Amino acid sequence: MKNKLSTFALAALLFAGLPLASSSAYVAVSVGFAPPAIPVYEQPLCPGPGYIWTPGYWAYGPYGYYWVPGVWIIAPRVGFLWTPGYWGFANGNYVFHEGYWGPHVGFYGGINYGYGYVGTGYVGGRWEGNTFHYNTAASRVNTKVINTTYVNREVVKNPSGSQPSFNGKGGIQAQPSAAEKAAAKGPHVAPVSAQRSTVEAAKNDPALQAKANNGKPSPEAVSAVQNKQNNNAAAKPAANAAANSKKGTQAANREQGQNAKPTAKQERTAQHEKTPQHAKAESANRQAKKKATAHQQHVANAEHNAAARSAAQTHHAEVAKHHATPKNAQMNSHAVHHAPAVVNGSEAAKAHAAGHAPPKKKKGHDNDQPAKP
Repeated sequence: MKNKLSTFALAALLFAGLPLASSSAYVAVSVGFAPPAIPVYEQPLCPGPGYIWTPGYWAYGPYGYYWVPGVWIIAPRVGFLWTPGYWGFANGNYVFHEGYWGPHVGFYGGINYGYGYVGTGYVGGRWEGNTFHYNTAASRVNTKVINTTYVNREVVKNPSGSQPSFNGKGGIQAQPSAAEKAAAKGPHVAPVSAQRSTVEAAKNDPALQAKANNGKPSPEAVSAVQNKQNNNAAAKPAANAAANSKKGTQAANREQGQNAKPTAKQERTAQHEKTPQHAKAESANRQAKKKATAHQQHVANAEHNAAARSAAQTHHAEVAKHHATPKNAQMNSHAVHHAPAVVNGSEAAKAHAAGHAPPKKKKGHDNDQPAKP
């Protein structure tokens, strides 16, 4: 057995310059001796729709290697898949490459983790639109609960026993394909909180430590961690999915923003926007818009006032006309009102004349003088 490198080295920076078998850039741990083989284990049933299997692996901690059981995890984003972490041997050291979420499965050392992770890609399921469908030939799914399933046995390569757990001399001899290299350079999301909590639980469980189980963790110890994780997921699946989706979207957007380079046109536009001349031109445009708005308001007010004056002049003309005609009209009306009605022609005239004739003088009463004897 090779000597440990400082017992265990959480020193990614010390080995960043080592030639690695993978294009994965994130290195977490480097150790001087190989991890145990991948043990044979049984996959638990998928707890519900939308969960993706993340296989178990050997991690390294203060007490040496320990087994991190595989768990079902809701993807941080629709369309994302899990690329498992793996150990790679280079220059006499075993270096661990952290797994990640992304739109494509990258290189994971050619390790056959089982249950869909056959060394390259993932055949345990696939995304169809916004829904994840499960290949029941590779994944344990209760079809009475989950009906988005299919069967494809041709792509399944289940291991018949323990498998090497590292890539390189003495382990799996595999190199990343062009597609896997591209996936490693694409947008990534780190392991989500549920995965990190599983690692912590496994690290603190002596039954999962390789020095206690000789590289063969008991099914009871494995199930204890898996059941705890499944219970936590069942208690708040919607909250976990929403939180993971938000974090995954933000992380992917940040990485895409960091990786994206502006075009020459964008650079010229950005440079132009920073110049004082551009700022002066923008200020002039704003002033011109204000003046145009004020002029439009002035024109509108003038048109309103002109319309008001025209209406007033028309009203005054009608009033003046009304006061200019009433004299003749009133006189004619008065004459008509007082004219005698024509009743049987001459009789009406006679009655009228009689009504206006002076009274006749009575005899013996002229001038109120007494009559002569």
